[in-house]
Amino acid sequence: MKFNRMFAFVFVLALSLNLYAQNKEMTVEEWQNEMDKNRAKVTSLQKEIETLNSDISNLNNQLSKMQSFEDCMDDAYALVGAKKAEVDNFRKAVNELEGKIRRKEGPKADRQKDLDALKANKISALPEFYDRVHNQMQKMLNDWVEETAKVEADNNYTVVKGDCLWFIARRKEFYGNGFAWPKIYQANRDQIKNPDLIYPKQVFTIPALTADEKEKYDKLRRNYKPAPVQ
Repeated sequence: MKFNRMFAFVFVLALSLNLYAQNKEMTVEEWQNEMDKNRAKVTSLQKEIETLNSDISNLNNQLSKMQSFEDCMDDAYALVGAKKAEVDNFRKAVNELEGKIRRKEGPKADRQKDLDALKANKISALPEFYDRVHNQMQKMLNDWVEETAKVEADNNYTVVKGDCLWFIARRKEFYGNGFAWPKIYQANRDQIKNPDLIYPKQVFTIPALTADEKEKYDKLRRNYKPAPVQ
């Protein structure tokens, strides 16, 4: 902008002198005075140009010393002892859990355990995650009103959202063992076409286990070994 103003000023000055010379004959002394004035103005403009060049040079030096965004983020990750790949995986886990909470994929207690695990992770201290994990998602869980499971006197059970046969069998008031879910399935074959698909408000009969059945399912639980993580 300053260059444009200086160029315009010099152009107008030269034009004015030309018009002045055309309309009036100047003495040698007058010409000398005008030339001195012009030299002074040119000197002033040269100093302004030098100042601008110096400012530009200083700005370029400052830019060369500034960190890139990636370098800044790497420094932030280093503060919590994490690498970019770990932060990316943590971000993915946060997004997945938040989706489950929004959809109210229960049981709610399991989602709270998942959130507590994220809170315990050092990466949750990063500004990107702290408020979301420690405050926003916790508030979503606190506001989640879980449907009350109905356990009736005749050992019937009304299914609620998020249930599966494993969760029902694992309840302490029934078998306390998820491996006993086939007992519920067999007792309610008239309602359950696929043991992986049950629906809210279905009412299932929960029959008692015989001593032999209890021993069989307890043995399954004791001998169960999770598949190794790949």
